[in-house]
Amino acid sequence: MSAIPLRAFHIVASQVNESALWPQQLPEQGFIWLAIGRAVLQEQLDEVQATLQRLCGQQLVDLHVSDLLNLQLPSHYDYTSQYDLLVFRRLTTARVVSDAHPATPTKKARGPVILRRIDTHPVGLAIFDRVLLSVHPEGDTVRESYAARLLEVGSQAGRTASAKLPTSPADLMLRLVNLMVDGYLDLRRELNRQLDHWQAELLNPGTRFSNWSAVLDARITLHRLDEVCEDQRSAIQDWIDALETWPDDPSPALQRERELLKVRSRDVLEHIERVVRHVQRLEHSTEAAVQMHFSAQSHRTNEIMRTLTALTAVFLPLNFITGFFGMNFEFMPAIHASNGLWWVIGLMAGLASLVIGVFWRKRYLASR
Repeated sequence: MSAIPLRAFHIVASQVNESALWPQQLPEQGFIWLAIGRAVLQEQLDEVQATLQRLCGQQLVDLHVSDLLNLQLPSHYDYTSQYDLLVFRRLTTARVVSDAHPATPTKKARGPVILRRIDTHPVGLAIFDRVLLSVHPEGDTVRESYAARLLEVGSQAGRTASAKLPTSPADLMLRLVNLMVDGYLDLRRELNRQLDHWQAELLNPGTRFSNWSAVLDARITLHRLDEVCEDQRSAIQDWIDALETWPDDPSPALQRERELLKVRSRDVLEHIERVVRHVQRLEHSTEAAVQMHFSAQSHRTNEIMRTLTALTAVFLPLNFITGFFGMNFEFMPAIHASNGLWWVIGLMAGLASLVIGVFWRKRYLASR
């Protein structure tokens, strides 16, 4: 798979200009969005650092560069005196093999297609005062999707387009994160449909459920998704806490922009919390369905054993009578009587009726 090339956007007022070249200087107004692939950062690190030095007067810290290149890093937030760093894991539809480990085998996912889609990869976001650097995995669609939306809005001249464009690198970062969170929200309907289907099968007494490997994979996947969302919530909460410590700006316009950032940040956090709550409900629902399945199976087994025990109790006195008169003694009561057989049959029928009647009153033979 080819590396994601550089896409540089200059966003100012109601205009968006795109370039495929590294910018040489910071424009007088607006800000710049540098969107690159992880392979570009690894191969052209010197160029990236030189560009940031020209535009911002600051380069990325070595540890932050390692974080941006790490495919296994969970979502987290960090900062320096010059910029903030946010790593946010997003959903992806295909597994991406790291350039550093091209021969690493990947385990084939089992279960329904919807569960195979729950795979995540990190997107790195370095937020400077007037520059946003985003580092995307190979095959990432977040950058292309939002870039297309950005260019479409930028092509609409006037106040409406200006209101829809991000006003700062932090605002753009939050919009990108919100787009990634929407991918998690879109999973809810499909996950509900799949788990509802399994619950119906688990609780249907007329079917024999055997797809336990898929259910186990679903529980593992939901647990992993819960951990991913918890890391995302912690990262955004750390960002909100850091945003509260920013000094107040004397300009009313900039102060209003700061308040809008806080509102958007809380909105993103609320979306993540909705995903977390939904995933936890799915985990509890799946666990409850499995427990109810085994409870129903145990109840059915008890019902069968109760019926067999009742039938055994009904035939036990009959077996005693037939065994008694089946003994090989010459002199036994009623053994040579002409109507002895009918007396014994009547006795056996009476005993059987009596036992069945007692069991029926005690509901040992009831169907429910």
